[in-house]
Amino acid sequence: MISVADLVKEPVIPGNYYAADAYVQGDFETGLIENRKGARLIALPDIFLQAIYAGLDQEVGQATGVVLFNCGRWWGKNFYRRFVAEVSEYYGRPLAEMEMVEFLQCLKECWKTHGWGRIDLDVSFYQQGFLVVTTWDSPFAAAAPKNTGQPQCAAEAGILESFFSQLTGRDLLCVQTACETLGATNNYFVLGLRERVEPAKAWLQEGQNHNTIMERLCRAQAA
Repeated sequence: MISVADLVKEPVIPGNYYAADAYVQGDFETGLIENRKGARLIALPDIFLQAIYAGLDQEVGQATGVVLFNCGRWWGKNFYRRFVAEVSEYYGRPLAEMEMVEFLQCLKECWKTHGWGRIDLDVSFYQQGFLVVTTWDSPFAAAAPKNTGQPQCAAEAGILESFFSQLTGRDLLCVQTACETLGATNNYFVLGLRERVEPAKAWLQEGQNHNTIMERLCRAQAA
């Protein structure tokens, strides 16, 4: 028969670190929002994000995407450091020693709990040197101008480029190839070595869709 004393001695099995009800903690009296380690969080209303797009468009015009992308890169750099520190400490081992399924689950839950929508990784193009990231219900896309002819989640692309560049230790490029602002059901981002992914930018200007771009990228690597 298993005794209670024996159960107490057993190490605690870590649960979902980014469970929303445990990770996000608020104080209604002060209006403060913190994570489970006491770091301050901020909640941004949709109207604020919309104002960022509108303000940048008025101030810098066509350079809006560049500004948001660079902001995303800075954001992604800090996000990666925080993610690694939190996950490694909670699960008791370095991120590099985690199984892929564990890492992906942590990233999915982290992304969702921070209010960035949903995220998934497609590693089926690994042999060709590409990683495809899919996001849904993006607040960046929801706030961005619609039907502009080009993907609008530049901040998200910057976050992903910085995050996965640090994760892999390589200088990666991230190009968004499908966007909810253009009527797509989700957003696609292609990551890979800069010289391999760069041609995708020109194909986007031609109006090529995600599947066509991936076919061309893979064909170029096979040549």
